[in-house]
Amino acid sequence: MADTLLKVEDLALHYRTRGGAVRAVDGVSFDVKRGEALVILGESGCGKSSLARALMRLLPRNLAHHGGRVRMGDTPISELSDERFRREVQWSRMALVMQASMNALNPVVKVGEQVAEPLRELKRWPRRRALERAAEVFQRVGLPLDFMARYPFELSGGMRQRAVLAMALVAEPELVILDEPTSALDVLTQAAIMNVLKELKRDLGTSFILITHDVATSSELADRVALMYAGELVEACSAARFFGEPAHPYSRLLMKSVPRLHERERPRAILGQPPSLLDPPTGCRFAARCPERFARCEASPPAFVPEGGTGEGAAESRHRVRCWLHAPSRGGEHG
Repeated sequence: MADTLLKVEDLALHYRTRGGAVRAVDGVSFDVKRGEALVILGESGCGKSSLARALMRLLPRNLAHHGGRVRMGDTPISELSDERFRREVQWSRMALVMQASMNALNPVVKVGEQVAEPLRELKRWPRRRALERAAEVFQRVGLPLDFMARYPFELSGGMRQRAVLAMALVAEPELVILDEPTSALDVLTQAAIMNVLKELKRDLGTSFILITHDVATSSELADRVALMYAGELVEACSAARFFGEPAHPYSRLLMKSVPRLHERERPRAILGQPPSLLDPPTGCRFAARCPERFARCEASPPAFVPEGGTGEGAAESRHRVRCWLHAPSRGGEHG
């Protein structure tokens, strides 16, 4: 098994508002192996984008709390000062492709200069050398070299997305976080972007965290899947297990909501609404929408434990579920 590139424990990011603290990311733990693609799925508002910002330390002005432990390889990056993190981790070891590529690009600077900027700022490369490297990455992501001299508004949505991906890759980071990279693109362009990502993973061994709400698209790249709900991870397992036989009730309902080409059963909506992250429920955060809930679900929060409880090999298990149905002992309360 490949060694661990990223290990995240109890990551938290809360926003300060007039109504109180919004617990957007609330005690999230997971890991990513070298050369692995982890897909983080979840509906809008569950905290996926906030998770990416917490990892990259792109923190808002209304920050209420940011905590947890993050290790990258042998380096405890959560213990680094902001300056050292910016200089040694951001873009050079871990890069982010944000939503809305047009907003991530400067409209009055040529695209080639923007892709080369991380090398000039962080590694102090001379302009010519940085542009040569940018040209290499342009070819890698399928952008014509003459696009280096264009401005962002002269590119289509798909080409802008490739340019932002090139910007993330130019310093050869070990991990790239992609936040809804195909959400505003047509189906053919989505497929083209996913093919580029698969080639990068295969040829360069780059690790990815793909953040999305699109189950169908995510299955193209995923080695593992982590499902997020109301600021917490509720299940994390192999892609084959998640798309074939998920364990958490929310996971199963989510898969039943996805249209399938060769099945007669019609997709079913998940009834109800997610809870407010200003005041999350005391028990399981999915309990109000769960058809399998029982008394314990609303009384106390379940832990994120190995699926199958505490049997042999559970400590090493990478399949974890946050659900009382999969707790070591349910105490006969179900029913």
